[in-house]
Amino acid sequence: MLRKLKLTYILYNIFNKRKLTHNLKLYKKLGLKKFYFSPISSKDFKNLDKNLLNESGAVCNLADTKLFKNIDERSQQSLLGFEQEGYAILNQHLPKDTINAINTEIENLLAQKKVSFNNANKIMFAIHQSNFLKSIGEDENLLALLSSIMGEEVKLFQSINFKMGSEQHTHSDSIHMTTFPLGGLLGVWIALEDIELDNGPLQYFPGSHKLPYYLNQDYNNEGNAFLLGSKTYSAYEAMIEEKLQEYSQKKQVFTAKAGDVLIWHANLFHGGEPHLNKAKTRKSMVLHYFAPNRICYHEITQRPALMG
Repeated sequence: MLRKLKLTYILYNIFNKRKLTHNLKLYKKLGLKKFYFSPISSKDFKNLDKNLLNESGAVCNLADTKLFKNIDERSQQSLLGFEQEGYAILNQHLPKDTINAINTEIENLLAQKKVSFNNANKIMFAIHQSNFLKSIGEDENLLALLSSIMGEEVKLFQSINFKMGSEQHTHSDSIHMTTFPLGGLLGVWIALEDIELDNGPLQYFPGSHKLPYYLNQDYNNEGNAFLLGSKTYSAYEAMIEEKLQEYSQKKQVFTAKAGDVLIWHANLFHGGEPHLNKAKTRKSMVLHYFAPNRICYHEITQRPALMG
């Protein structure tokens, strides 16, 4: 019951003022009467003009970025198709020695108990414990490329490391890390070893980013002034499965080589295939980026996202 009380999250937010005050100037622009610790959800943005936050600076054209110029032609073509497909694949973008160094860094952080796996077998925010891992996510050439895709500058927000396949049901990141205006997020998935059909590869639905953004209101999970919505996450998953069938979306499975990188749109529907051979690992790292001039929050729990 405590997890459904908005007050529970408000109290948590109060003790994280430094990481939440960035939202206040954005609330002011929108005319939202919110404190830094206030709950926030898509319901608060109904009938608001998203252009009030439109201050995107000049970014380099995709084809003019250094990273685009230095990758193979197949990766370039994939990037040029991002707007249509909602994803792009960079083939073996990271070299073997960098991949080995990332895996070694994660093992060292685990041994030093600086990071640990949560109940979902994820290591969250390892970039906060390792300057090396953070430097991978903040590589200036990668940031320039992602900013060109977004059309405005992006900032590294979050990292997730996996040792095994997530086996997560199909979802859009926009239910977990939501932005206003919508679409202000990019995901970057890095294969840290060869990944085949039996060790839980990533699955995704090309073009699904053009479907509507499905949020709390779409499965009757908005709640009220005091309580979060009463629906379980499985209700959201069931809704997404119905929508994928309704719109006849076709799944693709990404069997990757170590160093391959997949970039996806905030609303691309994706998940993890079954990890059939548990004797094999499926090491990978996910980085999420957002546009700082958008409000970033968590739709289901109605919490403003902690930054920094």
